Amino acid sequence: MKMKKVQGKSSLSARARYTATAVSALALLGSVPAAHAADPLQPDPELEAVTLSAPKPSWVFVERGFVVPGNSIYDTETGKMLGMVEASTLSDLSIDPAGKAYYVSESIWTKGWRGTRQDMITVYDSATLKLKTEIAIPGRILIGGRKFNFVIADEGKTAYVYNLDPASSVNVVDLAKGKFVKKIELPGCASLMPVTGVGFSALCSDGSLATVKTAGAKPEITRSAPFFSATNDPIFDNFGYDGAKQTAVFLTYTGQVYTAKLGATPTISEPFSIQAAAGVSPADTKPLDVHWYPGARQGLAYHLGTGHAFVLMHTGEYWTHKESGTELWELDVAAKKVVKRIPLEDPASAVAVTQEPNAKLILSGESGTLHILDAKTFEEKFKLEKSAGGVLRTLEP
Repeated sequence: MKMKKVQGKSSLSARARYTATAVSALALLGSVPAAHAADPLQPDPELEAVTLSAPKPSWVFVERGFVVPGNSIYDTETGKMLGMVEASTLSDLSIDPAGKAYYVSESIWTKGWRGTRQDMITVYDSATLKLKTEIAIPGRILIGGRKFNFVIADEGKTAYVYNLDPASSVNVVDLAKGKFVKKIELPGCASLMPVTGVGFSALCSDGSLATVKTAGAKPEITRSAPFFSATNDPIFDNFGYDGAKQTAVFLTYTGQVYTAKLGATPTISEPFSIQAAAGVSPADTKPLDVHWYPGARQGLAYHLGTGHAFVLMHTGEYWTHKESGTELWELDVAAKKVVKRIPLEDPASAVAVTQEPNAKLILSGESGTLHILDAKTFEEKFKLEKSAGGVLRTLEP
């Protein structure tokens, strides 16, 4: 089954999108004649600056830091670009659960890539996309383009920011008061998951899951028994996380699927093979063996309502985990069954899903095209050229 043909297109050209956001960083409505997009540094007289609503479940945020300076916002219902949240190249975006602000964790320098380094959380108003404030943080963030580097907990009151300075650590920031609280040393661990009433968990290089209790003057860190091999079969750092149910779905390079129940004492399931769940031979780590493998930069999206994971797959050998997906597999995690396999004409480097009953899938194609599909029928609704990028983010409850 192939993706169906395009039914709609964005009404804004790529150049016009860059023009409008670079000039005002405000929401955009309406179409833009090509003639007015000639100079990307001049505002277009026909562009209308308006205020945005609070972020909606149908929106997707596309990191485009190496192309344009920020995270582009698209509405998957209309295929239109709404605006851009400014951000530096080495940055990550998080969304205020109350819908009032966008937060960007970033490292910048006073002279481009040299000079005095400044590490901070930059706060933007969600209605106007204008700068509200900056929260200075110590450390050496220097990590960008990862979904679980920068997470928000405690109903929007606390932020956890992953650092590499050079050992791994996590900055704890009080967003309500707008100030840095403390740094927690966490050597060998990354990929943060908020744990309600506890603090956060993280995946570690010894194959364990660390859980950090953040209350008190000194954090309490415990680790599970190792359950995967970071050397022989690592876990992808883009995984499924359900904050309400406090669960996570992990996927290894060979396609082994683990589920975890987070808490002060987390529990982790025995793994199963996504390939076996699709009725094909499981993958292995042997040289020259060809199998179906998961891969891509952001190869897994998880729909919380259905418990289905959408995984980008390709054929190849082990250690081809960066290859774009040539098929999209829909996995019913609880049933341990792949229910659909969709061939992709435009191999995808990233996948995301909106958390709606009528969910949409978003794919970043190798062609630079952003594909928006109906998650139930896989019918392509919009094909937005020159709009793909890095990490895709959707609003998650």
